[in-house]
Order: sequence, then structure tokens, then C-alpha cells
Amino acid sequence: MLFQGQTLGKYKILAPLGSGGFGVVYLAKDTWIDKEVAIKVPHKQDLNFSEHLREPRLLAALDHPNIVSITTAEKEASIFFIVMEYVEGKTLEDVIASDGALDTEKIIEYSTQIAMAVNHAHDQGVIHRDLRPPNVLVSESGILKVADFGTSRFLEIAAHGTTVIGSPPYMAPEQFDGKAVFASDIYSLGVTMYQMATGVLPYDTPTPSELEKLRTGKLVRPPRLRNPRLPKILNDVIMKAMAPMLTDRYQQARGLLHDLESTRRAARPPHTNSTTARLSERPGTIQQGITEKRRAEAAQTPRFCWQCHKPLHARTDRCPFCDEQQ
Repeated sequence: MLFQGQTLGKYKILAPLGSGGFGVVYLAKDTWIDKEVAIKVPHKQDLNFSEHLREPRLLAALDHPNIVSITTAEKEASIFFIVMEYVEGKTLEDVIASDGALDTEKIIEYSTQIAMAVNHAHDQGVIHRDLRPPNVLVSESGILKVADFGTSRFLEIAAHGTTVIGSPPYMAPEQFDGKAVFASDIYSLGVTMYQMATGVLPYDTPTPSELEKLRTGKLVRPPRLRNPRLPKILNDVIMKAMAPMLTDRYQQARGLLHDLESTRRAARPPHTNSTTARLSERPGTIQQGITEKRRAEAAQTPRFCWQCHKPLHARTDRCPFCDEQQ
């Protein structure tokens, strides 16, 4: 346990940010460049981490707007720690706890950002293994950042593969057998989407006697039964992401991103009627002010192509890189 004002090499501890199964996270300042960072100190300090420093350093290659970047891993005064980007804001868990079920537009937007992070990591061969709302940070600008990519894998390696990694309410059925694949992250994202859609988890931590029900899907009630306002198309996307059988689940995040974009289009409100259209044409009207505000807000939110995941201009409907319709 570190305390406020303590120094760890060039880092000065400012305050604790939270604690989880892997370790404790602190807000710190890099005194060399006068920049705030997040430092994660693993609980298990008695392991020979020097043999495994390469793992978190490789994770620094995950360069994506929706992933908390890892700067380095260091060891000072016999304390091993990982230095990460500091994101000011709330966790997705905090957002759900305060707001309950989120509206459809926000569910789609948040799910899309998380899926883009997952897709990028999978392209680099990295599986998260512990994807859940506490590991998703929502910045003050509305950008989501997924944290802890690979730290669970790092812990697994450090423990010589003896520990099943994950949080039981979010774990795919195959993870209970010690097997994690790319589609396991999709299942965890599906549980997270379910929680955003209903405000609650689809089920409590499964007991050993309930694992067979988990494998057959009998533990899950469709989210639309809990939230009738949820569009059926989004309900179906969530249920496919949570399919207990690997063959029935999205195999890649790209497939989920494609269906989320289709859901976004289906959920868009119908075209404005003639009265609204006439109001919007009048200079200086309230409607024009609202429209301009929405355009400005949209321009500030980064957009990415669902196909190639490269950045899009705020006003384009077709990707300039792969020519895919958005």
C-alpha cells in the first residue's frame, strides 16, 4: 500500500484511484515531465516479475483512441508497477449505478467504442479476459477508454497459468473451463451491453450447479423482457453476443460492429415533418440553434469506419480509405 506523497522512482503518488483483483491503481505525477499518470501496483509482489517485463511492454503497442495506453512497466524499491495513461472521468460501472438503464443511442454508442477497442486488440493478438464496466472509463468528453488489456494475461503468466482469469458474472462459459478465446471477450461485452440496457446483470455469479444452465443459455432472460423500451434489433444483437455456444456467438468484433451500425440506423428518428423543416430553414430560429449545436457536438466526437476502423470526417457517410458506406 502506497501513501500520498510517497515517491516511486520519478513518480510521486497523489491519491488512490481504486483497487481490483489485479492490484491497486494510484494517481501519480511523473516529476520529470510534470504529467499526471495512473500507476497500477499488482497485489502479488512475491513473484519473479523480472522475467515477465516484456509482456506489459508489448502491450504498449496497443495504440487506439478507445484503449488506455500503457507507457511502461518498472521496478523500484522492490515494487513492481505498470505506468498507464490517466483518464479523468467515471467508470462505466459508476454511470450505470447512477443512471440505471441507458437510452438506446447511448447503449449503441458506448458499445461501439468498446467493440472498436476490442477489435483493435484482437488484431494485435491480445485478449482482454476481464472485460466489464469497472474496466471501462468514460472521459468527461464522452470518449470511452478500455483499461487492463492484457494485465489479466500478465497475471496468468506470472502465476504460471494456475489461475482462471476473469470476473464470474462476465465470464463466457468456456472461461470456467480455463479456456479464453477472442469470442470470450465478445461474450463479456454482451453482458456489459445487457447491463447498460437494463441497469442490472443478466444473472448473479453462477454457482457450480448452475454452470450447465449457463452453458445452455437458461440463465439469461432477454433484456427486452426487463426493458420493453429496448428495440428488438438491439435485443437480438445483445443475445447473439451472449450466445453460450461459441458457434452461435459473434466470432469477431467486426461482426458485432457491423450489426451495431445497422442497429444505429434502424434506431434513428424518422425525417422531420414539413413544419419542422420550415422552421429549420428560418435563420435565427430555435430549431436552427438546436441543429447547429447538434452538428457541433457531432463534430467533436471521433468517428471510425466500422470496416477498416480508420478515422472518419464528421460529415462523411463513406470511408475514404475502404470506400465502405457508413
